[in-house]
Amino acid sequence: MFDPAVFAARRAAYMKAIGSQAIAIARSQPERLRNGDAYHPFRQNSDVLYLTGFAEPECTLVLRPGAEHDKVVMFVRPRDPELETWDGRRAGLEGAKERYGAEVAYDISELDSKLAELTANVDEWYVGLGIDDALDALVARTIARLRRTEKKGQRPPRAIVDPREALHELRLIKQPEELAALRKASAIASDAHVAAIRHGRPGVFEYELEAIINYQFRRRGGAGPGYATIVGAGANATILHYIENKSKIADGDLVLVDAGCEYDHYTSDITRTWPANGTFSPAQARVYEIVLATQLAAIAMCRVGTTIDDIHQFCVKSLTEGMIELGLLAGPVEERIKDLSYRRFYMHGTSHWLGLDVHDAGAYTRAGKPRPLEAGMVITIEPGLYIAPNAEGVPDELRGIGVRIEDDIVITRGDPEVLTAACPKTVAELEALAKT
Repeated sequence: MFDPAVFAARRAAYMKAIGSQAIAIARSQPERLRNGDAYHPFRQNSDVLYLTGFAEPECTLVLRPGAEHDKVVMFVRPRDPELETWDGRRAGLEGAKERYGAEVAYDISELDSKLAELTANVDEWYVGLGIDDALDALVARTIARLRRTEKKGQRPPRAIVDPREALHELRLIKQPEELAALRKASAIASDAHVAAIRHGRPGVFEYELEAIINYQFRRRGGAGPGYATIVGAGANATILHYIENKSKIADGDLVLVDAGCEYDHYTSDITRTWPANGTFSPAQARVYEIVLATQLAAIAMCRVGTTIDDIHQFCVKSLTEGMIELGLLAGPVEERIKDLSYRRFYMHGTSHWLGLDVHDAGAYTRAGKPRPLEAGMVITIEPGLYIAPNAEGVPDELRGIGVRIEDDIVITRGDPEVLTAACPKTVAELEALAKT
């Protein structure tokens, strides 16, 4: 966890952004049953993490910038020795104050009864609706309660405001400690991909590579994968979010791995594609080199003032030219872009924000237009080509080839910083690594 002063500064910046006539609420999402009475591992809501570092379930944070006292209020689970024996240690009310910046802390069971008093008589509530039904219901109940007490001097808000407008803008520009966490997450993930490439031979199952990758994440101090690890061999590589990871790798397959490590709650996001037998076939190499050349040129565009849309449009044009060169489409290029034919083989965006979430917070547009990149933003660059095994009208030797290459980029005031540069991706590097 970062120094408590980091979280205090974040809270102060958020409260300044929303102003004294507003309050903000951030809340843990509920623990989810996996099956029977077994739960999925809990992962804290990223907004709560960003503002407090508090990682336990059943937490609600209320920020009150206009209050005379108790501007930072947390509702958490109390200490309970018996339950802690079963489920692990809790910070409790005192821990919330001593370690997580709360000026006052209450038992989470008191949230319903106290929230109206804490949030009355301000114009705006910054709270994300439509994500958690329990939070939506809590907000509705609290507003209804305040309506009933308005004649007594406690009124509800005039407006509910999406917190993305203020909080997620703060999250979008990464500070030095965040970049340090992302560098570590990227270094761990790069090593994990190298280990997978070395083991990803014909006869190995996709799930074996998933196990190797996730083992490396934990062995190096990461929390595990930042999202479900994708290991797709052969035609499985043409399925964008393939997570079954159960097929045996065959001789002649390309293997596509999309895997990122979460470290200190920040995640990396890397994709590499390599030949299982250590040698790209001529057709595989042609597809791969088109994607790689496109990606390298796109990375060079990652500078202050460029937009993600600029980068994507470049990749669309470059890859469409490649599709025509490969015989997947017939030109002219501009017509194939205009009629969206290219989307048969390149159907996703080129970039997304990266940070606490793999698809991190922050608006992509401003006043309806793509926003220029700024120093401190972190994005992915991930062009690809995906030729389904049953694709019609394509050369037989290209069927079932899927290639994606993805790196994580920090926008700086100069050249882009490639966080994942240590992960090999040239044809020569991948072939040599796959043969070791």
